[in-house]
Amino acid sequence: MSNTERRNPKSEDIDTQSTHEILSLMNEEDAIAIDAVRKAIPDIARLVNETVKIIKNGGRVFYIGAGTSGRLGILDASEMPPTFGVPPDLFQTIIAGGDIAIKRCIEGAEDDVVAGRNAAIEIADKDIAIGITASGKTPFVLSCLEEAKRKGARCWLITCNEIETPIILNTIPITLDGLIKIITGPEIIAGSTRLKAGTTTKLVLNMFSTATMIKLGKVYKGLMVDVTPSNKKLIGRAERIIMEITGCSREDASRYLELSDNRPRVAVVMKAKGVSKEEAERMLKNSGDSLREII
Repeated sequence: MSNTERRNPKSEDIDTQSTHEILSLMNEEDAIAIDAVRKAIPDIARLVNETVKIIKNGGRVFYIGAGTSGRLGILDASEMPPTFGVPPDLFQTIIAGGDIAIKRCIEGAEDDVVAGRNAAIEIADKDIAIGITASGKTPFVLSCLEEAKRKGARCWLITCNEIETPIILNTIPITLDGLIKIITGPEIIAGSTRLKAGTTTKLVLNMFSTATMIKLGKVYKGLMVDVTPSNKKLIGRAERIIMEITGCSREDASRYLELSDNRPRVAVVMKAKGVSKEEAERMLKNSGDSLREII
């Protein structure tokens, strides 16, 4: 039995407690989740460094999960293009049961080994596949990783259980390239991994994807310089970024943003260096997209 399936002795009387007591217990258990993530930082750092190299070499990131784990992968991947201006296919998610499983449970989907293998069809040898499963045993996820590994992709697993690689799937050993274990212990509702396990998974994915983008130069002085200004709020944010970095007025920021084809990083170089869009693009390319090197 995995850690997340065990009963938590702290919650044996939870159905008799007051609302305040229930919420306080949940908060105490969530604190355990934070500490568990801290202990996993060395492994998360290895995953970030490997992923940076893969993306620089033209590879993509695939999250693979079922149920809550798959939905958390979708949440993280879907935020990457607007926040960091990356192509929508750079971070992708494979979820057991397909798109319909985003909103509702698909019975038996997480146990479908054949579907898991078939789902790896888009994963190539230059990509990285990251399985997400609290138990570390979900057949759909493991079979997808098995097929991705066979195709030459790098394969990692994020889990909340004490497991080791190779992992056995139907007597077949799967040797992973990396394993991130966030040991949170039993949930206050046994088996409900949308609680501590879900919280830790969200934290790890946030840390992984954000740190990866930072190392790829998508952040300058804590500012998302590649934000996609696709609505009024994000247009305002992009203008404030240009203003803060260059010291220009709102009017100038708006003008340079328009001249740069709505690319804040390019607009910053244009304003700071007094160059054309084409020259700013050339300077960024030569610097590896490093604003620190240019400014």
